[in-house]
Amino acid sequence: MHAEIVVLPGDGIGPEVTAAAVEVLRAVAKGFGHCFGFHEHRIGGAAIDAIGSPLPEETLLACRTADAVLLGAVGGPRWSDPGASVRPEQGLLALRQALGLYANLRPVAPHPAALGAAPIKPHLLAGVDLLVVRELTGGIYFGDKQRTPNDASDLCRYSVGEVERIVRRACQLARVRRGKLTSVDKANVLETSRLWREVATRVARDEFPDVQIEHQLVDAMAMHLLARPREYDVIVTENMFGDILTDEASMLAGSLGLLPSASLGDGRRGLYEPIHGSAPDIAGRGIANPYASILSAALLLRHSLDLRDEAECVERAVAEALHAGALTADLATTTPPLSTRAATRAVLAQLCEERQPIVMRD
Repeated sequence: MHAEIVVLPGDGIGPEVTAAAVEVLRAVAKGFGHCFGFHEHRIGGAAIDAIGSPLPEETLLACRTADAVLLGAVGGPRWSDPGASVRPEQGLLALRQALGLYANLRPVAPHPAALGAAPIKPHLLAGVDLLVVRELTGGIYFGDKQRTPNDASDLCRYSVGEVERIVRRACQLARVRRGKLTSVDKANVLETSRLWREVATRVARDEFPDVQIEHQLVDAMAMHLLARPREYDVIVTENMFGDILTDEASMLAGSLGLLPSASLGDGRRGLYEPIHGSAPDIAGRGIANPYASILSAALLLRHSLDLRDEAECVERAVAEALHAGALTADLATTTPPLSTRAATRAVLAQLCEERQPIVMRD
């Protein structure tokens, strides 16, 4: 297979973790006989510094024509003035909207080797395997915004069509997992949530009778997610609730550094990124956890390139590296932590064992 992949390193630790993911993808291409082309472009704060825009037209054009997009992270203290008219996060939001990427998939399956780093009791985490499906291009993040010296407002708006398509995608995913869907809203207070609940109920009932649907209020869900996470399979929710709940769910995995994500639309093209931020406090020190970015590359292989065997190979390699004790600073509790580079080499070594003639690059 030949595929063109746009790489957007972004800010902070973004360049370090995307470099690790690209190295793994190169190894996969060599080992499985594929040809992947990589094209690096600016986004976020790096793009603001270079040309004054968080999403340069050149970057957007490259993403529109690529088979997939691999992103690092955007943002940092130097661009964090809330009064600034141009901010790094605007580039990411605009890219998602321009590519029509309305479904954000965030899998959470704690690895036994990382349970010691999680603040949740280990017995609650055994057997957890859930998938959060977050609506990505609607809601309060994209609604009309107003600001005066005395007040401010952000409009939260959803259409029936927007809710239908994200619930449909979540039902399709639940159907091939354990057949259980939890829809999260705030229907006791918000009109948008009442619409959300009505549409979710109808779509599941009429189109997916084999999927069991339940509804949870977002505040209750925040509690249940930590108290009884094993009970959940696929969780679907709107943009802001999904943003918050998926960061909370990272506590189940032990670290943000282990959680990948895929942002998808109706076609094959997708945007793949770790859910962690730019972590400017450790940028350039060579200690960032590359696993979430590498696992995001596995999602890229699965969803955009339809290379399921290759994706599973990468996921097993990460799991085996963790099992062997290849833990970075955010995970290591009793052993010396590995550097970003050493953790990447641990994954590459596992790939070597899984598929010859994959070799590590110097």
